[in-house]
Amino acid sequence: MLNRQQAPDFKQVSTINFIEPEKKALDNGVPVFTIYSGEQDLVRIEFIFENVNWKLDKPLQAIAVSSLINNGTNKLTSKQIAEQIDFYGAFFQTEYLQDQSSVTLYTLNKHLHSVLPIVKDVVSESQFPQHELDIYIQNQKQKLQVNLKKNDILARKEFAHALFGDTAYGVSINAEHYDALKRADLIEYFKAAYAPNNCTIIVSGKFEAASFNLLNDIFGKDWEKSNAVKNSFNFTTTEKQVIYTEKPEALQSAIRIGQLAINRKHKDFSGLQILNTVLGGYFGSRLMNNIREDKGYTYGIGSGISSLQEAGYLFISTEVGADVCAAALTEIYKEIDTLKNELIGEDELNLVRNYMLGSMLGSLENVFSHADKFKNIYFSGLDYDYYTKYIEKVKTITAGELLALANKYLTTESFTEVVIGKK
Repeated sequence: MLNRQQAPDFKQVSTINFIEPEKKALDNGVPVFTIYSGEQDLVRIEFIFENVNWKLDKPLQAIAVSSLINNGTNKLTSKQIAEQIDFYGAFFQTEYLQDQSSVTLYTLNKHLHSVLPIVKDVVSESQFPQHELDIYIQNQKQKLQVNLKKNDILARKEFAHALFGDTAYGVSINAEHYDALKRADLIEYFKAAYAPNNCTIIVSGKFEAASFNLLNDIFGKDWEKSNAVKNSFNFTTTEKQVIYTEKPEALQSAIRIGQLAINRKHKDFSGLQILNTVLGGYFGSRLMNNIREDKGYTYGIGSGISSLQEAGYLFISTEVGADVCAAALTEIYKEIDTLKNELIGEDELNLVRNYMLGSMLGSLENVFSHADKFKNIYFSGLDYDYYTKYIEKVKTITAGELLALANKYLTTESFTEVVIGKK
């Protein structure tokens, strides 16, 4: 009989298997990566476009195009696009990220012949009607006005600008940028970015030879190429910056601390991810135990390390009571100093190992998750050896290695510290 008073033994995840994609190409050269799963008649097709032609005087081009691309073509209105997609039980979404923008279709395989022509129309013939643009500008300005009253959003905005300046990663958007949006600028960007020579297609789900042939028939021809230039930026670590915006009426202060760091391409990235997990990367982290559980300064605090194509950065983020902001900052730096001066105990390190391996295994719950893992390495110029080394590093890293990484990368003397509220 199961003894419910005795905790089960910890068992480390031994093997994590990835579904690797099959690579093909359309007749016009567009690469197609297929991660196949034949269990359900469902498929996700992602059309991913590199962000290009960055212009500081037109910082919203890529964002606005991504938001408005399905709002009307030379054949269909936004209403018709939505109704036809819904009729087939499909789902269509767009997304803008710092390095790529995507158009994603979820559909049953049997409806591909009906919905793929709609998607082709969207990615090749969007017209960005003026009345749709006017509504977008009005809505975004109202949203911006609301967001600029939120301390956590202001802190994130100031932090990104301090690290990345006037680039696509950090430009500070204001209402005037929305007022300056012009339909002609959107069409210009759309023709440059949403082109076959700037596209990667990633398919996950039940996608057999007939489906590929259909995709090739629709997207492998009659799609104009462009001469766009992929965005490229250079960043250098600066001296410590302290940015404080006082809000006398604030009940809570938003804190965001961090610096430029390495990205996924660097050999130390996996180790730094482990160190970050110890510091603030999960609910049992040191920052949570100290600042939430012990001190009660916040409902939540966390740290992270993000990998972009042109840079990486690490950050600590929280909102605390305005009356304890200074004390919270002291405790944050105290936890960092402890990692730089004391070895992590074996019990804590084993707990983190199990958490990270379990999280990796749990994140591969379906074929779409496997496709997401592939995107992480593909757009970083890596292969599946990255995950093999990551898993091995989690299993074998020592407390001494983590101490060295803490002293190498947690250089508080060059941190950017942003506080919005009172401290």
